[in-house]
Amino acid sequence: MSKNIIVIGASRGIGRELAKKLAEDHNVLVMSRNLDKLKELQMTTLNPVKIASLDLAADNVREYISTIINEHFQHVDILINNAGYLVNKPFLETTAKDIKDVYATNVFGLVAACQAVVPFMKNGGHIVNIGSVGGVQGSAKFPGIGIYSSSKAAVAGFTECLAEELKDENIQVNCLALGAVQTEMLEEAFPGYEAPMGPIDMAEYIADFSLKANKWMNGKIISVSKSTP
Repeated sequence: MSKNIIVIGASRGIGRELAKKLAEDHNVLVMSRNLDKLKELQMTTLNPVKIASLDLAADNVREYISTIINEHFQHVDILINNAGYLVNKPFLETTAKDIKDVYATNVFGLVAACQAVVPFMKNGGHIVNIGSVGGVQGSAKFPGIGIYSSSKAAVAGFTECLAEELKDENIQVNCLALGAVQTEMLEEAFPGYEAPMGPIDMAEYIADFSLKANKWMNGKIISVSKSTP
């Protein structure tokens, strides 16, 4: 049976490939800042994805997302929070604006997206937050991306708390802490590094996890990595 799925952050990389994979059998609504990229994506899917522009750092994100969902779905089965913003700078050169921009997208926007979508999960659902292995306690850390990694650590903690809060609603919440995948964001974090995995492979894993894993787990932080970085 086809599901109604929302992917936030799908204009490039893993999110783009994830939307294409899920749209093969499901109804998919994608939201990202780059509407032109979403229009290009829409042209490549056999079952055209629904698209909407979204800046997670904008005001009234929760209300805006709710409005968009109302235009397309009566209920939502799966939410995948894939959007991310990265600043790569030495710590002492990192500005207050840099920190605000990272957290506005990676944490505050993600929380607002969950608040908007949960009321539409009337018969239960699965929220998958895309984190980073760098945000997992005890993992290897790297200079220049401490603010990004700390924001993903916040996502991991929020995932565990939200799973507990929503368990009586039959809504499961899990976090995939991704390692190195050959994307534009990886190039921003580690210029010149060649990852052992591409976005298509990772998208296939995330799609399968989103559709099935909540049958067996809730509130889990799963590291998905073949290499560090």
